[in-house]
Amino acid sequence: MERTSKLYALVHGKCPQCRRGDIFTGSLYGFNLQRTNTVCSHCAFRFEIEPGYFYAAMYVSYAMNCAEMISLGVAAYILSGGWLEFESFWLYITVIFSGCLILAPFNYRYSRVILLHWLTPKVKYNAYYDKP
Repeated sequence: MERTSKLYALVHGKCPQCRRGDIFTGSLYGFNLQRTNTVCSHCAFRFEIEPGYFYAAMYVSYAMNCAEMISLGVAAYILSGGWLEFESFWLYITVIFSGCLILAPFNYRYSRVILLHWLTPKVKYNAYYDKP
């Protein structure tokens, strides 16, 4: 087996230790609810390292949400022709809030994945799990 890249593991929501097991059950946008697994199905790595560990994911989600809101506001400004009238205020509010609502499952999932992969210093990739 070839070595699984960190980018692949981040994008697909894989375990930071073995990069094979899924962090979440369910799909990102589907009728089944996405839940965080307690342990990796492949290497038995415990995802919630300590009680309340994923509260820190709120800060990552906040940063993602701010970037998305600014991007949506700028995109609405450019696509609307640069209107700065009172009527366009409701256009911006509608675009930004609907974008936040649509991207909420994405933010939930990837704030936890980013927290596990980049902000946890004691999680190291174990190449042992790449062997057949």
